[in-house]
Amino acid sequence: MVFELLSDQPGHLQALEPRYRLRIQATNLEELQHEAREALIAQFGPSHVAYRVKLRRSVRHQTHGRTAAAGTTAVFG
Repeated sequence: MVFELLSDQPGHLQALEPRYRLRIQATNLEELQHEAREALIAQFGPSHVAYRVKLRRSVRHQTHGRTAAAGTTAVFG
């Protein structure tokens, strides 16, 4: 399951999984991972463990004063 990062502002991350329209938000990546898991539990119940979550950064974001390239993917176990 791939969540597309919609907003990558400091302290505010927002992502969407388009197929099931699962929208999550958090202040950091760790919390975003937790929110993704909670969204899967709400959507699929006990079978949520059958899904692996990926986060795709398709927005441009700032890293140490430089703009990083788009398309970065993080995998949540």
